[in-house]
Amino acid sequence: MRVVSGKLRGMKLNTIEGDSTRPTRDIVKEALFSILMNDIEDSIFLDLFSGSGAVGIEAISRGAKEAIMVDLNPACVKIIRENVKKAKIEENVRIYNTDYKMALKKLQGQKIDIAYIDPPYNREMGVDAVLRMSEYDLLSNEGIIIIETDSKEEIPSIIGRYEKYNYKRYGRNILSFYRRKE
Repeated sequence: MRVVSGKLRGMKLNTIEGDSTRPTRDIVKEALFSILMNDIEDSIFLDLFSGSGAVGIEAISRGAKEAIMVDLNPACVKIIRENVKKAKIEENVRIYNTDYKMALKKLQGQKIDIAYIDPPYNREMGVDAVLRMSEYDLLSNEGIIIIETDSKEEIPSIIGRYEKYNYKRYGRNILSFYRRKE
């Protein structure tokens, strides 16, 4: 796995061995950040269920001001820390080794510009995370939430105060984009 574009382009990232994570494929990352191109600069980026931290690191590489990375698995957090240190972006990253519910609660008062939610093969966790973001009012006014799911998973068009305004399919991966309801 590598950083696809930006100031860290081509940097190889460490990954966790085994199948406990589902790394976002380069083609999906490239498409995601092409869509977010006008929103990423100076943003606060939340990478929920971070795995290796590849998506959050990609966000920093492309101009995000800060990446908040959350993963419950200590082995994943170890890899995230290694990758962040290797990229020399420690001052731009906050890492939480905790359950997503606790992390979102701790983030109350913070305004997230872009939230990327890629739960491990579990649509309900993604929907619950968006509901909690709604409850804690974590998204900035113009903020965007992206949920990555498998093509077999149905995802609602409205979750809490957010509605789906776009979705893209890349093989088995679907990216669903949400914003505040009008």
